[in-house]
Amino acid sequence: MPRVSINSTLPPQAHFYHAVLRHLAHRPNGDHRQSIQEAIPDLLALSEGQRTERVSNLRQLRYRHRSGFALRLLKKFGYVENPEPGIWRITDRGRELLSRHPNGFDEATTPRRLMREEGRETEEQSESVAEINSANEEALAQQTPDEQIDGALEEINRSVAQELLDRIGQCPPSFFEALVLDLLHALGYGAGEEDLERVGQTGDGGIDGIISLDRLGFERVYVQAKRWQGSVGRPEVQGFYGALAGRRARKGVFITTSSFTREARQFASQVSESIVLIDGERLTSLMIEHGVAVTHYRIIRLPKIDLDYFEAD
Repeated sequence: MPRVSINSTLPPQAHFYHAVLRHLAHRPNGDHRQSIQEAIPDLLALSEGQRTERVSNLRQLRYRHRSGFALRLLKKFGYVENPEPGIWRITDRGRELLSRHPNGFDEATTPRRLMREEGRETEEQSESVAEINSANEEALAQQTPDEQIDGALEEINRSVAQELLDRIGQCPPSFFEALVLDLLHALGYGAGEEDLERVGQTGDGGIDGIISLDRLGFERVYVQAKRWQGSVGRPEVQGFYGALAGRRARKGVFITTSSFTREARQFASQVSESIVLIDGERLTSLMIEHGVAVTHYRIIRLPKIDLDYFEAD
């Protein structure tokens, strides 16, 4: 596919890779995505015009967009890591790379090229990568333009989903509890905002929110919303089920930013009439689909021949 020219005065993407590594090199415990992005303009000595440049049809500042892309690519190739939601940290490989290139990368530098220069890829791996790239190019050539658009959209959704989890990880627990109730309202649970009740206090028995499905409150869904570092296990899901039983509740939703263990899912399947589990992947997918904490900034109008017009009498 031909490259699309972008009218931008910002430095090349390679400069953003180097700036991100320089910033994280001075923070051994890592830093939040937002703090990293806010440091980039000074590290790259951006002009006022460059600091206010925005991605076309998007409210996001272009330098923040490129900084986020740099984080994802550097993580993919092992130069930074994301040890917990919202936190990014340089790896030993990243430090070694920075020590070899203290003055920056040239404009054509990419993380994959850096990995090859390090000798991290054996000849066999390089041949394997070449075969994969060749297969990808062949597959791309077999795709219709509509299929290529679908693939690009999937990549954008994956990127937004990761950033959502990062940002949720930076917010207080009360924010996440409110976000979950907003999402369930967007999904059609509750007739209005007054039907959403936040609990989330000491002694709440694991219940963070309650949604009334009818105006009189006869039918309710109980919600537990937890940010989790590791996978949520069976004991936590069983505890939620016990909290539901203590309230004589029939329906509950357990939502987490991480994932559930196989044992937790097995238990939930045994009581599937009472509990629904939503992990981080499904959570962000629903947020994107229903526009919760997400804006859809571009509407693409795809032309298609109106065959009825030509076949009309």
